[in-house]
Amino acid sequence: MRLYTINAGYFKLDGGAMHGVVPKTMWNKVNPADEQNMCTWAMRCLLIEHGNYKILVDTGMGTKQDEKFFSFYHPHGEDTLEKSLAKHGFTPDDITDVFLTHLHFDHCGGAIKREGDKMVPTFPKATYWSNKVHWDSALAPNDRERASFLKENIVPIEEGGNLRFIDVADGEEWIQDIRVRYTTGHTDNMMLPQININGTTLLYCADLIPSAAHISMPWVMAYDMRPLDTLKEKHKILNEAAEENWVLFFEHDPKTECCTLVNDNGRIKLKEAFPLSELESKIV
Repeated sequence: MRLYTINAGYFKLDGGAMHGVVPKTMWNKVNPADEQNMCTWAMRCLLIEHGNYKILVDTGMGTKQDEKFFSFYHPHGEDTLEKSLAKHGFTPDDITDVFLTHLHFDHCGGAIKREGDKMVPTFPKATYWSNKVHWDSALAPNDRERASFLKENIVPIEEGGNLRFIDVADGEEWIQDIRVRYTTGHTDNMMLPQININGTTLLYCADLIPSAAHISMPWVMAYDMRPLDTLKEKHKILNEAAEENWVLFFEHDPKTECCTLVNDNGRIKLKEAFPLSELESKIV
C-alpha cells in the first residue's frame, strides 16, 4: 500500500463558524482571520494505492460553480486535483474508486465536472462510494445544511451509473486494510476511512477533526448538526487514537497534514506533526 497527499487547493470560511464556541482571541492565534473574518483552509484529499485499487478520498470543491458561488468561498492556490494526481504519475482515468466521506460541496464538488451543457463524473472509470443514510439526507436536506448539499454535485453520480453504497457496520472492514468509521455529529453518517498501513493506523479525519487545533475537545464547528454528538465522537476516537498511536490525517488544516497524539493526564494533545511523505519513517 502507498498513500499520497492530493491537494485540491485552498478556500476560505468564516472563522467563527469553523471554531464554534471558542473565542476569536484564541483561534485567531492559530489561524489568523482576514479583514472579513475569513480563515484559509486546505482541501486535502488522499489517494490510496492498494493492489489493483486506486482510491481517492474526497475531491475538494471542483471548478464548475459560477463566479457568485466562488465569491463566497474564495478558492485560491495553484493546486488542483488533476495537477496533484499528475505530480504522482496518475490521471483521472486511473482512479478505480472515489470514497466520499460526505456530500458537502467542499468534499465532493470535484467528483463532477462540467462538460458542455452536461455534468459528468470527473473519474469516469471509478465507482463512487457513499452510504444510503447519508445519500438520502443529502437529497432531502434540512434547512441548515441545504446550502452545503448541491444537487449538481450529487445527482450526476447516480445518473452516470457510478454510485454504490457502503453497508459495513461501524469499525468493520470495507476492503482489506481499510475500515469505515461513521460519525453523526457533523452530518448524517459521515464516513472516515481508517487505514492499516504496515501495522500503523491512519485515520482520515474529514470534518470530525478538520484541523490540528480541533483536537482540543471544545473546538467543535458551528457547522455541525449535532455538536454534542461530535464531542462524544471526538472523545471516543481521540482516546483510541492516542492509546494505539494512530496517525491523524487532516483534510482542512492549512499547514499540518498529519500528527500523532499523546494522553497528558486525561487531556489529548498533539504529540508530533509531520507531512504524509514522512509517514514511512514513523512506522515501527
